[in-house]
Amino acid sequence: MKKIFAVPTENKKLCAHFGHCESFALIEVENDSIVKESYLDPPVHQPGTYPVFLAEQGVSTIIAGGMGVMAQDLFKKNNIEVYMGIGAEDPAALVRKYLQSELENGDNLCDSDHDHGTGQHH
Repeated sequence: MKKIFAVPTENKKLCAHFGHCESFALIEVENDSIVKESYLDPPVHQPGTYPVFLAEQGVSTIIAGGMGVMAQDLFKKNNIEVYMGIGAEDPAALVRKYLQSELENGDNLCDSDHDHGTGQHH
């Protein structure tokens, strides 16, 4: 079964702030093996654009540091699994951890005091 993972990146490492990333690493997995890794530049960031963009790419799982509530809701509506609280690592290494059931959901790294959980900055 094929799955596509998306990881927001900056300098080819996971970017803690979903809405501030340079590009998305798209990692395709078949039979629990990575078969393709590519980097895709996202559209201009507006609230709600990235989840729609990634859903259109056929993404099934997002691995991120954190994201706003609106993005989380949009992914949920599109049946896209979200892992948050993940540190800045190589995207392929993160997907390998996921495949080995070693990736743990953590705290949303975007839930800082300045946005009060509204997701306005992410």
